[in-house]
Amino acid sequence: MPRYCQVLFDLDGTLIDSAPAILASYRDAFASTGHRPVIAIDAGIVGPPLLETLRMLAGTRDAAVIDALAAGFKASYDSTGYRQTAAYEGVDAMLRRLGAAGCTLSIATNKRLLPTRLILEHLGWSGHFAAVYALDLFEPRLPDKAAMIARLLQDRGIDRADAVYVGDRGEDGESADANQLPFIAATWGYGSLEAGEMAPHWRAVASPAALADEILGEA
Repeated sequence: MPRYCQVLFDLDGTLIDSAPAILASYRDAFASTGHRPVIAIDAGIVGPPLLETLRMLAGTRDAAVIDALAAGFKASYDSTGYRQTAAYEGVDAMLRRLGAAGCTLSIATNKRLLPTRLILEHLGWSGHFAAVYALDLFEPRLPDKAAMIARLLQDRGIDRADAVYVGDRGEDGESADANQLPFIAATWGYGSLEAGEMAPHWRAVASPAALADEILGEA
């Protein structure tokens, strides 16, 4: 039996390298609206929800400005931009290995639901996941990742003793903690946690193969 039979995954920086596509669409959004970002549009901004990131980049919470930038981003990313997304090496084999071992896989991501589904289809992964949750899956929108994981666990009737959350950022570990789930940090992505940022009870793995070993109890 696997050590964890319910595996919940973050998406960006954990399963996929979406930074090139996301950054290009942020740049398109600012170019198309005539606004200038107040900080650099680089890989360090990838991970938080869209509106939160746009407020940070624009240096304002002005609704008209943020709405225009969001529309520009979505027009770019949801049409063709998402296709620049690539799977990290070894992730496809890891997902197949976990599925073959009897694990049920789910997604809990800050990414919007539409591009999440487009990317999963683009990569041929739609069949891997029993549930795909995003902050905008519900109305009203879920407030944060911790609430999203809680909703997923409740809706799917998942026993916390059977589950683990896998991500690449401190927010992911904190969201797992809020739901009394163990957390495994994927350190191959752009949000990689440094040793000093890891809580003592979190675990880190350096490759998708090592992650599968940990989940299946073969490490």
